[in-house]
Amino acid sequence: MSIQPTEVRSNVRPSVRQWIRNGIEVGVFSDADDASRSAANEIATLIRQRAAEGQRCVLGLATGSTPVRVYRELIRLHREEDLSMQNVVTFNLDEYFPIQPNAAQSYVRFMNEQLFDHVDIRRENVHIPDGTVSIESVSEYCHQYESRIEQLGGIDIQLLGIGRTGHIGFNEPGSEQSSTTRLVRLSEITRVDAANDFGGIDNVPRMAITMGVGTILRSRRIRLLAFGEHKSAIVDRAVQGAISHTVPATYLHDHRNVEFLLDEPAASMLTLPETETLAR
Repeated sequence: MSIQPTEVRSNVRPSVRQWIRNGIEVGVFSDADDASRSAANEIATLIRQRAAEGQRCVLGLATGSTPVRVYRELIRLHREEDLSMQNVVTFNLDEYFPIQPNAAQSYVRFMNEQLFDHVDIRRENVHIPDGTVSIESVSEYCHQYESRIEQLGGIDIQLLGIGRTGHIGFNEPGSEQSSTTRLVRLSEITRVDAANDFGGIDNVPRMAITMGVGTILRSRRIRLLAFGEHKSAIVDRAVQGAISHTVPATYLHDHRNVEFLLDEPAASMLTLPETETLAR
């Protein structure tokens, strides 16, 4: 597919370079802060729009270092620009299994520390996969998680990062495009990448609960953030490679409203025009 300019949208900084490749919008920002502010502003705009209409806003959230800047900007907007999250419902992508919610590495603790403790979201509207359910109950629990998303009308904006294996959520290579929320086995690469957080690879859980690729693809909008040169190779494969189960992020080619928000180093391996900078 040829690279084409997209239509201009006014809510993003004019210094952004933006193209479409394989159905994916690629936004290259001057740095991670600009990219994160763009994502946060889009989320905040939708939250406010839905609140004005008396409706909820359903967000799919990610963990790890990549979305932290987005959450910091949402906190700033809440504190300084009266952004309320009382109409927001959230569903996190994944959680290690098994893990206690108060463990230092749990995503419950991460989300509380990085976002939920600092805004006015209703706690009953927060959904994070439960790493304490029994192995016998996990299949039914995953079905209920999936059903709850459907009952609320689906996810409006899904935030994603991307792992070295090309995973989105914890959908590792081999995941099917139609997969739903389920218990998965983590790849050794993913476990190695988490080893420092757990004080060694022997302490990293071998499994996790994750939203499926199919669950993610049903979101109305998908925004994937990737920063740093160490992400450039997998970003290149995800954007410019053919759709393949070996790189689950390539399944995003089939979504009608997906954007990769990148800093310059993460975009360094992409084949993009160098001559034109587009405002949106």
